[in-house]
Amino acid sequence: MPEPSPSLQNIVRQASEEGVSRETLYHLIEKATEEGAARALADLGLQDRNAQGDLNELRALLDSWRETRRTVRQIILKWVIKIVLTSLILGLAVKMKLLHLGSPL
Repeated sequence: MPEPSPSLQNIVRQASEEGVSRETLYHLIEKATEEGAARALADLGLQDRNAQGDLNELRALLDSWRETRRTVRQIILKWVIKIVLTSLILGLAVKMKLLHLGSPL
């Protein structure tokens, strides 16, 4: 049995002092946590048979979204690098008078 938290230990100690057995108290706590978890899942709409499939689908969608963001960042970075390098090459070509932009021939 896992070690209870300090506040739970106080409740167990008090219940024991009042005559409730530890086993009964732990069963009550276990049942209450199970019902609380079931209620939380129901509130989220995840209590039916399709819940596992829904969660798997959401995980797949989230993974796809993350991959898409990563890909978009990479594409943007590549374009920025291409624009900067092209600008540098054009600037060098103009500076070396290999290309006459905006100046009369």
